Amino acid sequence: MMKPIPKIDIALIGGGIMSATLGVFLKSLMPHSSIYIFERLELVADESSSAWNNAGTGHSGFCELNYTPINSNGIVDISKATNICSQFELSKEFWAFAVENKLFSNDFISPVPHHSFVTEENDVEFLFKRYQALSDHHLFRNMGFTSDIKELKAWVPLMMQSRDLDKPIGATKMNLGTDVNFGNLTQNLFSYLKAQENTALFLHHQVLDIDRSGDLWELEVENLLLKEKIFINANFVFVGAGGGALRLLNKARIDEIDGFGGFPIGGKWLRCKNEKVIVQHRAKVYGKAKIGTPPMSVPHLDTRFINGKRELLFGPYAGFSTKFLKHGSPLDFPESIDFDNMLPIIETGLHNIPLTRYLIDQVRMTFGEKMNGLKEYYPSAQAEDWELVAAGQRVQVIKKDEYGHGVLEFGTELIYTNDHTLAGLLGASPGASTAVAIMLDLLKKCFPEQLQSKEWKETLELLVPGFYQNIPENEEYLIKSRARTSSVLGLS
Repeated sequence: MMKPIPKIDIALIGGGIMSATLGVFLKSLMPHSSIYIFERLELVADESSSAWNNAGTGHSGFCELNYTPINSNGIVDISKATNICSQFELSKEFWAFAVENKLFSNDFISPVPHHSFVTEENDVEFLFKRYQALSDHHLFRNMGFTSDIKELKAWVPLMMQSRDLDKPIGATKMNLGTDVNFGNLTQNLFSYLKAQENTALFLHHQVLDIDRSGDLWELEVENLLLKEKIFINANFVFVGAGGGALRLLNKARIDEIDGFGGFPIGGKWLRCKNEKVIVQHRAKVYGKAKIGTPPMSVPHLDTRFINGKRELLFGPYAGFSTKFLKHGSPLDFPESIDFDNMLPIIETGLHNIPLTRYLIDQVRMTFGEKMNGLKEYYPSAQAEDWELVAAGQRVQVIKKDEYGHGVLEFGTELIYTNDHTLAGLLGASPGASTAVAIMLDLLKKCFPEQLQSKEWKETLELLVPGFYQNIPENEEYLIKSRARTSSVLGLS
């Protein structure tokens, strides 16, 4: 007699920040639901959510110059910065709820000022225009700007050592900036989930296939330790497998994934080994990407807190690999190409020659050339104080535009079926910082009826009260929310 296939309510594929956040949301909203989480590695948060594999910047538009382009009228467009900042406020609200209600302790977020820093006359003029546009909005009301050498030495003393002070210099500062250890945060969320009834985390388990089975989704899962396969039926499936999401969404054979492809880009950091240098810098300082380079190339000199230790990193330096995951296969990229996405991928390659040149140049860079990049930010840097360490692997989204042509996107893309039973996330930046907003968007798309219920509304008002507020328009609410989250999370 054939053994019946176990049936569950929710399957989450991938042990990263997205699955962890969605899992806590769904368990809070549907406490009696059964939730299985599948992760192919031996640890959760060991890919994109790992502290070494992302920038750790609580992305809030404070310092990222690529979020504030100048439009055709010469006006600084702050719409993307205000959107991302509002989304990060939602993340802080959810994390504050978790800490305040003792779901877990706060070992994942630290106050670290966010700076923008430029050294050319035109860039200083742009930075001042950006400062004027942002500081006029209540989300950025406390931003500071300076080109005064004395003040710059107080803000970023390490970066002013041995610097040519005859050149124009400008910087902005937001004291409300943060460093977030998304690895610790993800582990905390999963630790909470594992302790809940009808919830299980399966490590060393890889989802091989996803198929329709009537009104359910059937998952073929391999136990990588025992080399045994199991089959699971689920009412709802979320594919939050980072670079592995594209493959699984294609396996599910859903129409919504047609035409999507992925382009992998790796990264490396310069890591400081000298404690005397590390303690002289407590800031996240973002510069301006060189003309023709992609958004992820924006250089930054960052204070980080990783594994209980203060770190100082500079980068990222890009690399190219055909792997879609740091622990992936060289065949990931070629095997992702099929009849539906072949043309968009080819078109994207033809239209992004500068990106190809940039990647080639980055791969060919010597350690000395990488140090020269660091010296633009920290002129007195010594090579013996630094080492090169691997960062994460990101898969940028390739999709069809409104005219059917292939384009490369540097954001995130939420894919979901018309019947709302399967969803997946593609893409990278700003990623983890906006996980809460992205998963709230998923709830809107996949659980629209439940979202209208009194029970769900009351629960979400506790978890993320700003979900029901217009943060970019409501200064009074923002002031109250920031006061609470800063107090609970120790960001004052």
